[in-house]
Amino acid sequence: MPIPIVNSIASWFLKKRFHQIELFIKYPNEVQNELLLSLIDFAQNTEIGKQYDFATIKNYKTFAERVPIKNYEGWQDLIERSRQGQSNIFWPSPIKWFAKSSGTTRAKSKFIPVSLESLENCHYAASKDLLCMYLNNNEDSQLFTGKSLRLGGSKELYKENGTVFGDLSAILIDNMPFWAEFSSTPGNKVSLMSDWEHKMQAIVNETIQENVTSLAGVPSWMLVLLNNVLESTNKSSLHEVWPNLEVYFHGGVSFTPYKDQYKNILPNKDFKYYEIYNASEGFFAIQDRNDSNELLLMLDYGIFYEFIPMSIYATSNEKAIPLSEVQLNENYAVIITTNAGLWRYKIGDTVRFTSLNPYKIKVSGRTKHHINVFGEELIIENAEDALKKVCRHTNAEIVDFTAAPIFMEGKEKGAHEWLIEFKTPPKDINDFNELFDNTLKSINSDYEAKRYNSITLNKPKINIARHHLFYDWLKQNNKLGGQHKIPRLSNTREYMDELLKLNR
Repeated sequence: MPIPIVNSIASWFLKKRFHQIELFIKYPNEVQNELLLSLIDFAQNTEIGKQYDFATIKNYKTFAERVPIKNYEGWQDLIERSRQGQSNIFWPSPIKWFAKSSGTTRAKSKFIPVSLESLENCHYAASKDLLCMYLNNNEDSQLFTGKSLRLGGSKELYKENGTVFGDLSAILIDNMPFWAEFSSTPGNKVSLMSDWEHKMQAIVNETIQENVTSLAGVPSWMLVLLNNVLESTNKSSLHEVWPNLEVYFHGGVSFTPYKDQYKNILPNKDFKYYEIYNASEGFFAIQDRNDSNELLLMLDYGIFYEFIPMSIYATSNEKAIPLSEVQLNENYAVIITTNAGLWRYKIGDTVRFTSLNPYKIKVSGRTKHHINVFGEELIIENAEDALKKVCRHTNAEIVDFTAAPIFMEGKEKGAHEWLIEFKTPPKDINDFNELFDNTLKSINSDYEAKRYNSITLNKPKINIARHHLFYDWLKQNNKLGGQHKIPRLSNTREYMDELLKLNR
């Protein structure tokens, strides 16, 4: 199809869709409440619907009083029954697909239900919206003159009792329309390869022959692929390999630790970065402006949102609030009710709102991935912001990192222990540590209070990781691939002790 026609179709869809987006921006709480009642009505004759008498729920207050908030463990038995082929348990339409997700690198596997409604009205709808927003902000875009290089964690799909499970990316690829495959690279055969290391080289071999105009994938693994592309082609810049490359759509992990490395291999000042916030459970938010660090919360994808302030999370006072009650710059755990039958489900992510009109967020971390052993409430966002500032000041570059507490023992005070793999190490690691400690103090007042005169916390301890340490650890645990992530912060020493042994 000629490019002008493709652009005309995209423009038509763009205008139609933007009217709907403007609607939920103007009436966010009304749209969310209407969505909740429609989900409740649709599922009233399911097992869950009858258990909580959905038929008599007419407002959010009753819903919140009657339906409990649960994590995956609270849903596991019902999901397992659904995976065995039983239907109408928590969602009336058949659940054929389950996205296998570990959440963290060592957690027991989770099987997240994926309904036809969530595929069409959430995941695929979001992909279209992402393109719409990008094209709306970049009218001269030549995105459709080439292909999108997509890098998922996709492996083969497995069939069991009439249902199918695998990585979400594999489910999306398996169900995507033909035109989407035509506009993407690599092809499905390579995308669905299970051996990650062979797959990487196969992607390089196939994609360097293509006219790639956009990239899509998790920053950590995409960086590995792109460095392999440069090594294979003996080029110093990706613009030499793909002259028409114009945008990178990224999500899954924070982009902050990787941004400078991307700018080194993508030096064109006009190159764009667009962030997304999605998971196996759904697609939640999209960057809607060029050069923005805020994500527009998408309110009409069949997902109803609630939030628990992290100040009361996992306490006896824990209570969720609806979107209408959130405040700026407070850290919240995200609770979702979805069109795949997850009701008041803790997804394990934390966000903070940067705008209330419209509702915009930044992903701040994970409910389990923080350090709060000494009351310091250190979250991933703090750590990554501090490392970014210190790296720029010391001309260092980081590949990966993790941190854990050093527990108090006898009269010894506690501390934080860091394990950092550098691409470019600082000239003096002690200067780096001093600056890092002071930067954390400036970012996090709780950390600063615990570090004051080393009353509670001693200065951080930084270990330099050997080359490829984190990669080897993931490989050893059979966790290579685009969906797997290094646990950045932990309240225990489980990951740290394993990694330190491997670092010898």
